[in-house]
Amino acid sequence: MGFDLGCIEPRIRRGGLRSTSPYAAGMSEVLDAARRAKTAAAALAPLTRATKDAALLAMADALVAEQTAILAANAQDVEAARAAGTSASMVDRLALTPTRIEAMADGLRHVATLPDPIGEVLRGSTLANGLELRQVRVPLGVVGIVYEARPNVTADAAGLCVKSGNAVLLRGSASAYASNTVIVDVLSRAAVGLPEHTVQLVPGTDRSSVEELMRARGLVDVLIPRGGASLIQSVVEHSLVPVIETGVGNCTVYVDASADLEKAVAIIVDAKTTRPSVCNAAETLLVHVAVADAFLPLAVKALTDKGVTLHCDPRAALYDENSVPVSDEDWAVEYLSLDLAVGVVDSLDEAVTHIRRWGSGHTEAIVTRDVDEAHRFAKGLDSAAVMVNASTRFTDGGEFGFGAEIGISTQKLHARGPMGLPELTSTTYVVTGNGHVRG
Repeated sequence: MGFDLGCIEPRIRRGGLRSTSPYAAGMSEVLDAARRAKTAAAALAPLTRATKDAALLAMADALVAEQTAILAANAQDVEAARAAGTSASMVDRLALTPTRIEAMADGLRHVATLPDPIGEVLRGSTLANGLELRQVRVPLGVVGIVYEARPNVTADAAGLCVKSGNAVLLRGSASAYASNTVIVDVLSRAAVGLPEHTVQLVPGTDRSSVEELMRARGLVDVLIPRGGASLIQSVVEHSLVPVIETGVGNCTVYVDASADLEKAVAIIVDAKTTRPSVCNAAETLLVHVAVADAFLPLAVKALTDKGVTLHCDPRAALYDENSVPVSDEDWAVEYLSLDLAVGVVDSLDEAVTHIRRWGSGHTEAIVTRDVDEAHRFAKGLDSAAVMVNASTRFTDGGEFGFGAEIGISTQKLHARGPMGLPELTSTTYVVTGNGHVRG
């Protein structure tokens, strides 16, 4: 979808976000929200797990109880997106259903069951001089999330930030503004026991509100962009606030010479077709030449029966007369649609070289019976996640047992892969002495 800055009629909500559409938030509005968040973060940090978990459970119940209002607002967003000619895959990311709202609520409930990371001692020792040293997890403080479509992210991000003791500023796309306004209002009213303004929607529906958020250094501790390449690049390049970079998902499935072909067909069909509009969907299929004759006819039928258009290199095209020629752009793109780039390779090393050149470092999968080849594949890549005989769709915070994720990072700093609670914390060294002086 790109960086969506269109304007959609927002609903009025409390907490300083009184708006009419369209409107541009001035610096004072965005900074006022950030100041409120900073105050809330200070009061939130020392709260007990019991208090935070009770709030999360109440927030989950409220989503379900007030789903009629949420769905009505979402219907406005979806209708406007369709009228604007938004692609079907992007509309799917935007749309909510009772099942998806229940899943949002279940995500919050699951986060409530997870251990509280705050206060966890990562390491400790008694120094030679008798000082006791402990490195303890603490909240980041104020977390800003800039994201596109997918209003379920609003609840996911709010829940993870609450559990990790962070106040959160949510700046979703304008295309989901009506949905997000109602969701944030529901969550805020239900968050019993939490400081006011723990969860806020960033004022404004145009680019200026994002720009002001990116300049709120000293008030916002970290920004996390979640969406398409243009959004992520814009935030990374222009933000004065530290950024945890999430990545696009140009994910590859490689079918090795020793693969179980039945399993390989099931994996690529799942990876490509179950939800093609998400970042852990497969965008490329590479097949070892030794199994191309046996595997590709099966895969082509299974994929095309699901409506997938194959973009094939010359060798793969021999198995699908309806395919289109693959281009360099096809190898590099995150389709987010029922399109798949397909190629035949002569070796595992060629597959790894191809992925390193064209992949985004998100998730790659190998289907193989050879344990040594699986190890070589994993060691040869530079991706946040590697699947062995499993679909790329498993790269997900919920599937990993982290609860709802804040995003999937492809950078190489402290957060990589699905980001759960620990990735939303920093650390403090607590040093205890008995009148020690250094002299």
